[in-house]
Amino acid sequence: MKHLLNCAAVLSAALFTSGAALAEDCPVSVLEPFDLEEADIVSIYDCMKDKLTAAYTKQGNKIGENYRNWTVTGTRPGVAGPHGARLLLTFANPIAAEQYLKFEDEGVVMPAGSVLAKESIKIHKKKQKAVVGPLFLMTKVKSGELPETNDWRYDAIAPSGKPMKIKQSFCHDCHLGFADQDYLGYPLEEVRVTN
Repeated sequence: MKHLLNCAAVLSAALFTSGAALAEDCPVSVLEPFDLEEADIVSIYDCMKDKLTAAYTKQGNKIGENYRNWTVTGTRPGVAGPHGARLLLTFANPIAAEQYLKFEDEGVVMPAGSVLAKESIKIHKKKQKAVVGPLFLMTKVKSGELPETNDWRYDAIAPSGKPMKIKQSFCHDCHLGFADQDYLGYPLEEVRVTN
């Protein structure tokens, strides 16, 4: 009987441990992000959303701790080419939300103090799972403070929770294509929230 109890204990521990390991991963069967169906994306996000928050808050970053209290700008993540073909979901702080959610193509002027936080999820093809990507940040500063980037500061929080070193021109060069939108790239139309 003692042997049976020991075997049961070992088996229970093994099942618990393997279940915990599986709970940590978010496996994917479709490895090309652009081939993901809406249901796949929703399933991946449901699996990843707590992992994103946990990653971005590891080092006590205030934006990482608070961005989920801001206005979400999409109904789910979208897959776009910029930012490395990641699944992206953008949150707008209270200063940015009203103007950003208009999704205007021309004449956009975001107020100073606007902050956008873009969660990202990468599909790791070799490991066949979704992994946390950087939290990309755009902050509109006071007029004239950063003329080389039209008063936008680009930052990111790594999955480790640490600030990433960002070459401002690298980000801004891509955002130049959206000059009429105050250099903002919006979520894909099919995922934009409606006002």
